[in-house]
Amino acid sequence: MELHDVWFVLIAVLWTGYFFLEGFDFGVGILTKLLARDRPERRVLINTIGPVWDGNEVWLLTAGGATFAAFPEWYATLFSGFYLPLLLILVCLIVRGVAFEYRAKRPEENWQRNWETAIFWTSLLPAFLWGVAFGNIAWGVKIDRHFEYVGTVGDLFNPYALLGGLVTLTLFTFHGAVFTALKTVGDIRLRARRLARWVGVVAAVVALAFLLWTQAHSGDDKSLVALIVAVGALVIALVANQLGREGWSFALSGITIVAIVAMIFLSLFPNVMPSTLDGEWSLTVTNASSSPYTLKIMTWCAAVATPIVMLYQGWTYWVFRKRIGIQHIAPDAGAGSAH
Repeated sequence: MELHDVWFVLIAVLWTGYFFLEGFDFGVGILTKLLARDRPERRVLINTIGPVWDGNEVWLLTAGGATFAAFPEWYATLFSGFYLPLLLILVCLIVRGVAFEYRAKRPEENWQRNWETAIFWTSLLPAFLWGVAFGNIAWGVKIDRHFEYVGTVGDLFNPYALLGGLVTLTLFTFHGAVFTALKTVGDIRLRARRLARWVGVVAAVVALAFLLWTQAHSGDDKSLVALIVAVGALVIALVANQLGREGWSFALSGITIVAIVAMIFLSLFPNVMPSTLDGEWSLTVTNASSSPYTLKIMTWCAAVATPIVMLYQGWTYWVFRKRIGIQHIAPDAGAGSAH
């Protein structure tokens, strides 16, 4: 296997980790409006992700940096062609981080309610737009012979990409609901489990339609295996949720996300960004990659740094593994993102 193939796999792993972790992160943010009935319950939801949300975003930074270094042509075409949607995602992530940090800096109800509304919208929009972005990557976009995107912003919101956006939106919401059930106690835990059941059914229907469409468009035997794993894991996750096995349900909803991302990358390879104008103009792991020397240096750096980051993040989740409920929320909490 060539180094550019290795880095294609590594970038796929990084995006998979990001969607697995930030998926429930976004889902919990969406649930602050769909599930929480009052301010204490919203604070419980925010506290479930308070210690980890910023660490989850490290995967996005690493995926973007790795793409820039390993496949500069891919990075340039992607970020120039998808400039407005990606800029909107970036703005949402910035506002979302500010909302987590500033929501509890003042006790006024309007102040906290406005920041909580910001958390909801800045969780919902990226959850949808990431699916749109990867839907376009999987389907292909208008790339000319100079490897430049020549389509319009409107071209990015085609039926297939919009369906991809609905997949990530509903699946992340389901992922967040089972995470909430796993991390909370009391009535909110039971309501999260009930909401997960209905959201999960919708996610299963939408995901099945998207995966079948993807398989018909560019799938092969390997992507078919990923499709079967994704659908099977989601169905079993629904069953586990119904039985009150939140840990299994969360793990299986995560496997669903992993399998869907794997299917997208399997259906892409050896392309990284197909051209719908002419297959010869597609960006591939060969014509979009950096020099072998650059990839070699990156490989050594990744071999050292990646295990350290993963161990640290795993330790963080272990430290904050306990369930919480409204009884753990102080009535007159002062400042800080964990209140």
